[in-house]
Amino acid sequence: MKVTWITQAGLVFEADGKRIIVDPYLSDSCSKVNPKSKRRIPVDEKYLNGEYDIVIFTHDHMDHTDPETYPVILNKENHKVVLAPFSSWNIVRQLKGNNNFVMFNEGTTWTEGNLKFTAVKAEHSDREAIGVVIDDGDKIYYVTGDTLYNRKVVESAPESPDYMFIPVNGVGNNTNMTDAAKLADAIDADRVVPLHVGLFDDLRPEDFKSDRRFIMEVYKEYEL
Repeated sequence: MKVTWITQAGLVFEADGKRIIVDPYLSDSCSKVNPKSKRRIPVDEKYLNGEYDIVIFTHDHMDHTDPETYPVILNKENHKVVLAPFSSWNIVRQLKGNNNFVMFNEGTTWTEGNLKFTAVKAEHSDREAIGVVIDDGDKIYYVTGDTLYNRKVVESAPESPDYMFIPVNGVGNNTNMTDAAKLADAIDADRVVPLHVGLFDDLRPEDFKSDRRFIMEVYKEYEL
């Protein structure tokens, strides 16, 4: 699986001939609501203008279901599968177009070729927020979405995923660095990738302390 971190909690996965984008925030829309949320890392336009087969939104917050990003990505001519919990699904499906909008609530599974996607519990201020498990038949990739440490999150998460991607900024109802490491330990993740840092704040992935830590550089493609 090829994986790229595209700032904030955005990720691009490539496997089985499919390109998948999760929670793309490729604008500066948040700064229009709160100047403190001005982005510090420029947008790489190739991700905004890229073609994707599957688009996933984990919840309805601007830096995840971005009103300046999703219309650009979803209005492309190619057919896309869009997986989103009700809060985001009810927004993005208004675009209509050549897309299959799938209401991807907790517990739902969607299979596309050899890839299986499962929506799992997230504990966040959007009560319909989800995490996403991607199974390519070889490895398990767990994107927690924005979440706090919660017993039900632990119970819903996959056991011993190969890679776990989690916010560690500790604000906005996200895990802090200590609790993110605890969650990784609780589910026995092989590697944990810290996200949601550096775009609006001075935090760095290197600040996250865990023996399981795997640091990704922004806009750099990794074979995971």
